[in-house]
Amino acid sequence: MMGTSSTSHTFGAGEGKAGSGGVGRRAVLRGAGAALAAPLAWPLLAGGVARAAEGPIRGVDVSSLPKAEDLGAVFRRADGSAADALTILAENGANWVRLKVWVNSPDGYHDTTRIAALARRAAALGMEILVDFHYSDSWADPGQQHKPAAWAGLDAAGLERAVAEHTSAVLGALVEQGTPAGLVQIGNEINAGMLWPDGSTDDFDRLAALLTAGAEAAADASPGTRRALHLAEGGDNALFRWWFDNATARAVPFEVIALSFYGYWHGTLPELQANLHDLVARYDRDVVVVETAYPFTLGSDDDHQDIIGEESQLVAGYPATPEGQRRWVRDITSVVAGVPGGRGLGVFYWEPAWTAVPGNGWDPADPASGNAWENQAVFDYQGTVLPAAGW
Repeated sequence: MMGTSSTSHTFGAGEGKAGSGGVGRRAVLRGAGAALAAPLAWPLLAGGVARAAEGPIRGVDVSSLPKAEDLGAVFRRADGSAADALTILAENGANWVRLKVWVNSPDGYHDTTRIAALARRAAALGMEILVDFHYSDSWADPGQQHKPAAWAGLDAAGLERAVAEHTSAVLGALVEQGTPAGLVQIGNEINAGMLWPDGSTDDFDRLAALLTAGAEAAADASPGTRRALHLAEGGDNALFRWWFDNATARAVPFEVIALSFYGYWHGTLPELQANLHDLVARYDRDVVVVETAYPFTLGSDDDHQDIIGEESQLVAGYPATPEGQRRWVRDITSVVAGVPGGRGLGVFYWEPAWTAVPGNGWDPADPASGNAWENQAVFDYQGTVLPAAGW
């Protein structure tokens, strides 16, 4: 999930096209649905991700947290005592963090220095790290994949070098400080490609070259880190087949398929489950849901309209209450745990600590922009942790 322009997660211009040697999306049949399976035992992750032995990924994307803290946000345990938000989340079962990287963020956050500091905090709590490269100066999602300003004039070879150098610099810094990433995303919600227009799915060969540059740089800089390719619309099996048929036909290197799945946009849990099962069988890769969330209320805590603020937007059976939010988290976690062979790695909750702190809004260039997400945090409007944090 990214900026408010992307909330519909519509697929981009490359929907029906593939570069030479590719597969047309409309030629791919939708995978058949299946009943939800019972959770299976969880294996060790490959590539030196040690904490996976302790159970599935219960991840939290806390990319907005440092700015919230700098602006005075206060977080509380269930007993009302104030504490560090990351500590509270870890106490409630979170064992991974997901950290987004922007090349040159307008507000100065999400760069190598900030990511490294947050990684140290997470590692001190025994948490593993997923690094989420956007290859942009701001939000990247299915509706916007803008080049960083500093890369705007680069030719094809120069853009590949920039991707490789940026990837290597961030991951190398984490290795150097003793907090290597366990997972890395080469792009964020890249349904329609990245680094437009060069990396659009209109020309999948160019996209594949850019992805390969990032993936190979990741392997060189941080050999124990597993590489993931990430799409939104996790219930759309036809999309995933079309996209990954094209990526694998071009030998893009990756170990994990990452998905966003928001139940109010991306289909039903049985559709997610069917897609996960099919992806594992078709591509022999592990799968992980790297973004999900659900509201605990339809009320807002600031003057900015929330993305999900109407009863009609909710998923049937999941009210906008603390219990409804908790049930959503547990149910999607169960779906991923039921992937055959233990190949469902787990779930990340997107921005559980993004509360309505003035100045920490959607637009990183506009401190007056509001927060459209605070009713999907797992801290209430007094900053107290909610049951959903306990998985």
